[in-house]
Amino acid sequence: MKTQSAKAKGRKLQQWFRDQILELFPFSHEDVRSTSMGAGGEDILFSQLAGDKLKVSVECKSRESMAVYAFYSQASDNCPEDREPVLVIKQNKSQPLVVVDAVYYLQLLERSA
Repeated sequence: MKTQSAKAKGRKLQQWFRDQILELFPFSHEDVRSTSMGAGGEDILFSQLAGDKLKVSVECKSRESMAVYAFYSQASDNCPEDREPVLVIKQNKSQPLVVVDAVYYLQLLERSA
């Protein structure tokens, strides 16, 4: 696959996830932004307001094969200390998935119960 096509797949996933957040929360497009492809750091940038509310740092990967632990490690490396790393992955012809730390996931379940 050409580099340009691969970047377009990644961009599409980032924008999809940004749009899902904007549908669920009363944030503006200035509060939740998809970064440009090739930019270092987080793939979805949050304003202080959105970041304080969601407390996550998002990395997106759209690929045919997945090195999930390596991608999660990248998400962790880019994550500010006061946030939780979140990896959004999508394999060709599959639904997007979210990968989070198991303890964090259990804390989310506990909060929603």
